[in-house]
Amino acid sequence: MATDTVEQNSEKQTPAKQTPAKQGMSTKSVHAGEDRQKPGDAIADPIFCSSTFTFRTTDDVIDYCEGRSDREEYGRYGNPNERSVERKLAALDCGEAAIVYGSGMAAIVGLLMAKLNAGDEIVFFDQCYHRSREFCSKHLARFGVVTRQVPTGDYDAMEAAINENTRMLVSESPTNPHLTCIDLEQFVALGKAHEVETLIDATLATPYNIQPLEFGVDYVLHSATKYLGGHNDLLAGVIVGSAEALDPVRNLRGIMGAVNSPHNMYLLERGLKTFELRMQRHNANGQAIAEFLESHPRVERVYYPGLKSHPTHEIATQTMRGFGGLVTFTIKDADMRQTANIVDAAKIPRIAPSLGGVESLIEQPLVMSYYKCTPEQRASYGIADNMIRMSCGIENTEDLIADLDQALQA
Repeated sequence: MATDTVEQNSEKQTPAKQTPAKQGMSTKSVHAGEDRQKPGDAIADPIFCSSTFTFRTTDDVIDYCEGRSDREEYGRYGNPNERSVERKLAALDCGEAAIVYGSGMAAIVGLLMAKLNAGDEIVFFDQCYHRSREFCSKHLARFGVVTRQVPTGDYDAMEAAINENTRMLVSESPTNPHLTCIDLEQFVALGKAHEVETLIDATLATPYNIQPLEFGVDYVLHSATKYLGGHNDLLAGVIVGSAEALDPVRNLRGIMGAVNSPHNMYLLERGLKTFELRMQRHNANGQAIAEFLESHPRVERVYYPGLKSHPTHEIATQTMRGFGGLVTFTIKDADMRQTANIVDAAKIPRIAPSLGGVESLIEQPLVMSYYKCTPEQRASYGIADNMIRMSCGIENTEDLIADLDQALQA
């Protein structure tokens, strides 16, 4: 704890560097948050492999402690690579500030731990990542925080669950794996009416397809492991919001140490350079494959917000630019093993969890994420034995469709 003498002021928030609001997504992805002239006159940011940062004199330390210099002190509080990526991510989400964590789960845990106290309550829509549900209902409960879950998209039920102890409303949009889209205007209106903060996990949408902060949401969460990194080669998470609201969150992160490595920040920044180009292909592949599956005789149902048959298609068209690369579908008259045979017969997508990388992935939620749940629990979560989830990568559309067709006929 040798750094505690300056710890009090070490967690200064670095706002996003000024980026013209009208700049396009690719321009922001390439340039936002970066210094124009970099150390060594490099075009790419150097990787700063340093756990601590030196001061020339004691007066320099004092200037830092009193906020007169903008620099790093100790790696648990910040790193030049991390700051550059945070500014870029904030710009992409049209936010003032961003905080990067070691994973998406570390990000939501860090936010909730910073914002909630014993006796507080949060209200969740029930379609959500199962580890988010587990953390809130099981682990936050040990500290006296109550989690109330209501049916996804039931805004009356959400309002009925709000009381004087409620501190945050939480949802994904779209949700995983049913891809239900949230009416952000109603969601935000509930929060403002009851003076409760709001959080949207927009991992599946990304900043390219949805901008929750523009609707008035307080915090946006992304597992940057997915589309933002884009290459299945790193773990990272990010919270975006106002600089003032994120100050206590950043302070707690500095104590908890849930930071990422300079090497991962380099990879994330590198992946973000092609973010818009990748998302255009993910969106195109997702839409084409969803349409193909919906017309296939072996497919019972397709969950994809870009389809008119999806229950929240209208909301999706009002809130989203595109509909992403994740497609969930069920197989007609199939049990668990028959469904597994189709997964196994696919030759291009790899069998794996996660999503958002350039490689297509495929999985059976029953086996991959919900295997240890009881049948009753899976039924309550809407996880069917005959359900398949596919994350469409950036391969050629016709190749993916041909491969799925042969797998469905296998």
